[in-house]
Amino acid sequence: MNSYEAIFLGVLQGVTEFLPVSSSGHLVLAEYFLGLKETPLAFDVILHLGTLVSVLAFFFKDWLRLLLSLNPTSRDKDSKRLFIYLVIGTIPGALFGFLFEKVAETYLRSPWVVVVTLSSVAILLFLAERFARHVRNLSSLTLKDSFLVGISQALAIIPGVSRSGITMTCGLFLGLNRSSSAKFSFLLSAPIIAGAGLYEGLKIIKSGGQGVDINYFVGFLASLISGYLVIAFLMNYLKKNTFYPFVVYRLILALTVATVLFIS
Repeated sequence: MNSYEAIFLGVLQGVTEFLPVSSSGHLVLAEYFLGLKETPLAFDVILHLGTLVSVLAFFFKDWLRLLLSLNPTSRDKDSKRLFIYLVIGTIPGALFGFLFEKVAETYLRSPWVVVVTLSSVAILLFLAERFARHVRNLSSLTLKDSFLVGISQALAIIPGVSRSGITMTCGLFLGLNRSSSAKFSFLLSAPIIAGAGLYEGLKIIKSGGQGVDINYFVGFLASLISGYLVIAFLMNYLKKNTFYPFVVYRLILALTVATVLFIS
């Protein structure tokens, strides 16, 4: 792997991790159509670490409030409740990832699977955008809401679903406004990314961590910077705009990939 490939993969990870378009789906398509080799496990962990740092950095004040609320003397009940909801929302995704990771990696890394999931979630996102009432904010979040969003996040183990896409869609169906849906999705991504990184990182340590070079640092920076910029863009964009452009993008990409697969 050279520096250009590391930057490309880092930016691809950073951009698609937080936009509702699926990072895993784009990686499958890149491997299939561009001939990219499956990235080494250590490099994949580094890219996810970059996106983890980006979400921690962008929402630094929120994370600080959440941590301070754990102090027994804290009177910040809203932050304490949100922390609990994030823990509850993380459980389904962590459980599904642990149980079905090998199944997803072995049987679901197919362009046709990505076509189906890209289009299916696009339709769900359209329906949520068109018919749901986007009136609630994070202060109205309930235990049931957090668990349902967590269940939806578990489905992101399937390439093309998109962790951010499916959790934001679920949030919209539950009546959250666009910004609150996106913010909860981003906050919820941190523990699941950290958990996955720790799990895979332990594998790397056991194997000796061979092959790590400067390009890993380049990829890390690319995913961190691009991830941070995408979060900033989307949080500002959703204040006055809809998810419809992402619906259109997913459908066009799915149609394009299906057409190419039929022809070839």
